[in-house]
Amino acid sequence: MRIHTMPTRVGGLFALALAIGTPAPSGAQSDTGTVRGTVVDAESIAPVPGAQVFVAGTVIGTLTDGTGGYSLTNVPAGEQVVTVRLIGYRELSRRVTVVAGQTVEVDFAVEQTTLRLRDVVVTGVVDAAPAPAGTVLRGPTSISTSARSAASGQYARIDFNTESYARIEENDFRLVSASPLSTFSIDVDRASYANVRRFIETGERPPVDAVRIEELINYFPYEWNDMSGDHPFAVETEVWDAPWKPEHRLVRIGLRAPSVETAHLPPSNLVFLLDVSGSMSPPDKLPLLKKAFALLVEQLRPRDRVAIVVYAGAAGLVLPSTPGSRRGKILRALERLEAGGSTAGGAGIALAYDVARKHFIEGGNNRVILATDGDFNVGASSDGEMVRLIEEERESGIFLTVLGFGTGNLKDSKMEQIADHGNGNFHYVDRLLEARKVLVEEMGGTLLTVAKDVKLQVEFNPARVAAHRLIGYENRLLADEDFNDDTKDAGELGAGHTVTALYEVVPVGVPLPRGDVDPLRYQPVAEPPDGDGAPPSLFEDELLYVKVRYKDPDGAESKLLAHAVGDRSRSPSGGFRFAAAVAGFGMLLRDSPHAGGYTLDDVIRLAERGKGEDPRGYRGEFIRLVETVRDLDLLGAEAAEGHQR
Repeated sequence: MRIHTMPTRVGGLFALALAIGTPAPSGAQSDTGTVRGTVVDAESIAPVPGAQVFVAGTVIGTLTDGTGGYSLTNVPAGEQVVTVRLIGYRELSRRVTVVAGQTVEVDFAVEQTTLRLRDVVVTGVVDAAPAPAGTVLRGPTSISTSARSAASGQYARIDFNTESYARIEENDFRLVSASPLSTFSIDVDRASYANVRRFIETGERPPVDAVRIEELINYFPYEWNDMSGDHPFAVETEVWDAPWKPEHRLVRIGLRAPSVETAHLPPSNLVFLLDVSGSMSPPDKLPLLKKAFALLVEQLRPRDRVAIVVYAGAAGLVLPSTPGSRRGKILRALERLEAGGSTAGGAGIALAYDVARKHFIEGGNNRVILATDGDFNVGASSDGEMVRLIEEERESGIFLTVLGFGTGNLKDSKMEQIADHGNGNFHYVDRLLEARKVLVEEMGGTLLTVAKDVKLQVEFNPARVAAHRLIGYENRLLADEDFNDDTKDAGELGAGHTVTALYEVVPVGVPLPRGDVDPLRYQPVAEPPDGDGAPPSLFEDELLYVKVRYKDPDGAESKLLAHAVGDRSRSPSGGFRFAAAVAGFGMLLRDSPHAGGYTLDDVIRLAERGKGEDPRGYRGEFIRLVETVRDLDLLGAEAAEGHQR
């Protein structure tokens, strides 16, 4: 073994590179080799984690681990340029000669650079001395590093977090006298729950806008009774007293589509659209993505087909549409993927839909599965551009599933919009078990749509209801007239999916949480109440009337279901108790004023009563998450003791 030391100066930086000839790992391609090494701080010789290391002109790249180490596999033999890049350090490149079947070790010592405040957006707490008066912090990105201030010699701790979430304005109570109808699209996305879990398990309180209560509720399967009928799903309702305000009613409206065994699913024409840009290098992104999709590949049948489209600086077809009987070929194509480059998401989406159209299966499951962190930055990348692109493509009859991966630059808002506008669903994959849940256990619901453009409209009886509030679904609200408009897009329901919507209802005679309005001058005067306090009505025993519209997966005209819900509060099912507990937890995470004096201990007690058999352990995991939030005091002194009760 020969060791070559090659000291050089690049931009005033002393770099030491070691080239060591050792055998490459077994399984390496005959015309490729491996480059590995460590990256350290030139001044302190401390490891530098999180630095980008990539081979120029290729999509091969990675990030250094906690010890500063990195490894680049399948690097083409010959002279290559390896570059190290990290904000706060001077970029450094080295020329290396890669020998087929051999490993070249290249270590880098990188020098810190002066960080100008005008170049960054600070998203965390800066511990350095205050900036002079008039300093404006602005720039294109947020960073994560310890950067030395040139003026003070102190270090500023700057949080690397460019994650983005759409702002959510929580639904408030609406007076039935002014708004007797409530209309919204269903939401079968579950991404918010897995993302919230990720924050809690790392000891952080989730951002308020990362908490979408309906997705927390719908993450869990619920018990169901009668599934018979002429429609592809059943509708069920329950009425109970609201746990956080017993004088209010809590109404559960549930939709459930029967499950379909994998063997009985129609043939699938799938296109995996995979982000292999540089931002996908960390272990919880592309490496996890490859393992996740391998789980799905193992479920394929000979009549199913899969193509793989990747995108980084440009989009490309790395696997033509291939029958499921050739699993080995599909898995090898997945395993060869490496991360590197910028992110041309728009070009990838267009190519993926084009491939799906060419292999369209009549009566089959035609679907693009997009896996990304959502950090599109080349070509069509704004939310508006991406949504318009997806809306054009959805008319082809091809559905969309979006899987989000990773932390730090997760673009939740962009991915949710893409899924919503592309006849699709959105999941966040934070671990291999979550991938199994989404792509194996719930494969039918994730991949097979049984009803599309599903909308609900609820009419409240003014004889019984003074005000109502839909819990969650803030970004799924529709105008009342949209309910009968078949051109309006709405959510999709997959095989085995359950959808739960909860309404908090203020009965007539109970004080309104937000006060009443003055009597109207020009409206008819209501009849005086009868003996029971409600105006005469043919429907006085009804609390509300539920209507559901949907289309068949290949249909253009909607169908209608409707039934009345009586004003009778009864002992709730276990599923209703559990859903109410999850809703209460979501309100506490969002610091909702509607939670009143409700506490995490109240959530735990209610969830335990509704836990049921829990064969997969999902409900037990939820209870442990709530306990973690309580024990770590992530809400801050139990949300000021339940808002002082």
